[in-house]
Amino acid sequence: MKYIFVVNPIAGNDDKRQIFSRIKSTFRWIDDEMIIEKTTCHGDAKAIAEKYSKKYGKDCVIVSCGGDGTVHEIANGIAGSDTALMILPLGTGNDFAKKIYGTKKINVENVIKAFGFYNRKIKYDVKPIDLIDYNGEKCINVMSYGLDTKVETIGRKIAAKVPALGHQAYNLAIFPVLLQSLKYCINIDLDCIDKDGKAYKIHKEPLEYSLLAICNASYYGGGFCPAPDAVLDDGLLDFALCNPIKFIQAPALIPKYEKGQIDKIKQIDFGHIVGGRIWSTDGRPLLGNCDGENFDYSDVTFKIEKKALKLCFIKE
Repeated sequence: MKYIFVVNPIAGNDDKRQIFSRIKSTFRWIDDEMIIEKTTCHGDAKAIAEKYSKKYGKDCVIVSCGGDGTVHEIANGIAGSDTALMILPLGTGNDFAKKIYGTKKINVENVIKAFGFYNRKIKYDVKPIDLIDYNGEKCINVMSYGLDTKVETIGRKIAAKVPALGHQAYNLAIFPVLLQSLKYCINIDLDCIDKDGKAYKIHKEPLEYSLLAICNASYYGGGFCPAPDAVLDDGLLDFALCNPIKFIQAPALIPKYEKGQIDKIKQIDFGHIVGGRIWSTDGRPLLGNCDGENFDYSDVTFKIEKKALKLCFIKE
């Protein structure tokens, strides 16, 4: 088996040199091959993953060594293929990793040890998970609009300037965002599924709102949790739609939202969806992002793509 380590050199603040030195020691003793590829610009991780996936198929594993942006690109490069994705959370937010490793406080050394990269006994389980297809691109974690996109944008800028802050950069980003208007406007047409499995529609044109999160996994924005019960392979997406809120309401709502207590926030409607359309009211780009990466679409058509990606999990 070939393990392609796709490394984002500027992601996070971990000592990657020491980590990779220890991992290389394992590969000197086993038959598997370690290949390190460093990214230099946006899109590199996708291109690298796609290249090796086409060349080796199921005989290689793409190992994401960065944050959520690196995971997003790799997922787009290997979706629908026989190549598996493994995640070493070496970024700042690592929000998708929080879901698959079951903790908001990830210790990357423990993850590496659990996969056997330090003891010459590499082990893991491969399971297929769902993705979100949006305008032909893939989202592995969360697609969001409104307030949270503004927080994501400012949080990334703070984290880039002060890497030591880690996910706290996103908490700091909340304050300047709250000083602006918290009411936004979009058009939505959502294909929903109720608790009994029956289909229904939510169509609002226009919709006034503060935030909308469409979730394959649970966490985003450095640890906020709009979908605590999200399941990666159930063929459903979770959504959280927050009706317009005022500045004075925000301090009481934010801690609950971070903890995943959306059922305790009366301003939030939530449930399951399988697809839909979201579009701008004025033709300008939407205030939205996928996996923490902003996009400039004015019209997004999305759907669940069942079991479209093979993912490596720590062996139970």
